[in-house]
Amino acid sequence: MTSLRFFAAFAVFVHHFNGVSPGGGVWHVPFLFPYSRIGVHGVTFFFVLSGFLLTWSHRPGIPKRVFHWRRVGRIYPAHLVAAGLALAVFYGLGGDRTDAPSLISSLLLVQTWLPNAVPTLPGNPVTWTLSVELLFYALFPLLIGRLRRTRTRTLGLWTLAGLAAMWAVNTAADRFLNQHGAEWVMRHPVVYLPQFLVGVTFALALRRGYRVPLRPAGAVGLLAVYTVVFTRASDWGGPFVVHQMECAVRPVIAVLSALTIAACAQNEAAGRSRFLTRRPLIVLGASSYAFYLVHQSVNQVIRLYLPAMDDSDAAVLLLLGAFLVSQAAAWLLWRWIEEPAQRWWSKRGPQPVRRTVTPAASAA
Repeated sequence: MTSLRFFAAFAVFVHHFNGVSPGGGVWHVPFLFPYSRIGVHGVTFFFVLSGFLLTWSHRPGIPKRVFHWRRVGRIYPAHLVAAGLALAVFYGLGGDRTDAPSLISSLLLVQTWLPNAVPTLPGNPVTWTLSVELLFYALFPLLIGRLRRTRTRTLGLWTLAGLAAMWAVNTAADRFLNQHGAEWVMRHPVVYLPQFLVGVTFALALRRGYRVPLRPAGAVGLLAVYTVVFTRASDWGGPFVVHQMECAVRPVIAVLSALTIAACAQNEAAGRSRFLTRRPLIVLGASSYAFYLVHQSVNQVIRLYLPAMDDSDAAVLLLLGAFLVSQAAAWLLWRWIEEPAQRWWSKRGPQPVRRTVTPAASAA
């Protein structure tokens, strides 16, 4: 599961490097486009994986304050250090402009609640997803008990209803709001809650004995086929089809992500996992949060100081170079800030109450 985080973070990195349109990004790599556009939905994979892992590892009896304390220590130290780098790059070297409310909201990770933040993604731009995560972390210990008591079929219906609502909100936002308003709505934390619920539902279903009829290669194959169908929708469908594909991409990717995660979990439980349990991939996965935090700052430095050049497939070498620089910075952030700060924070917060087990109870 740890290794999977790396692939999601790398997909987001490739999307940001290659841009959302031909000629966009840091230096456009034509042979990766338009398939790299699906990389933005690596954040969906993160959301589903968060719901899955927190549910999979949940143990009843952990106080809510302990859970929330640990999440703060997990998220904020690396975020604040990376925010300093992003502010220096985007607002110092790059000359971007912001205001105090927007900047403070980005540091507190509540920026996605502000419809008129300056700029649209203030502070470290990638941290809008942490604002989304924060709402789920706040709600998880309050709701997990109820969800664990809910029948699997009912959970499945709730999940499908949530994904349908996500599609409906996207469709309505595109229909009735301007571009700025629609983008703000589709980044709002509440809108993404169904994706976390997908992960919760699949984790509970697997714990109750359900299985997905897929191996990891099959799940990844489905994701690859969908990527081609989605990115080439304009080649085989009209404007209505293309628009509906855009509105439905988040729910569809959430389901495909859950299938991939569940297939990998089943594979590991059966002792068949080899590739994802290799030490280098585990380290890359463990440092993927730090990588996610710093990669756009590295991309921005390249934009600022590298002269604009024509699109070229040779730019994939620069992409790999940017990845290596980002990964090196991420390793330092993970090794010297994220991990030590998390340990320090956990030791100083509230601790779970350890129940005393009598010899009689132990024998029973």
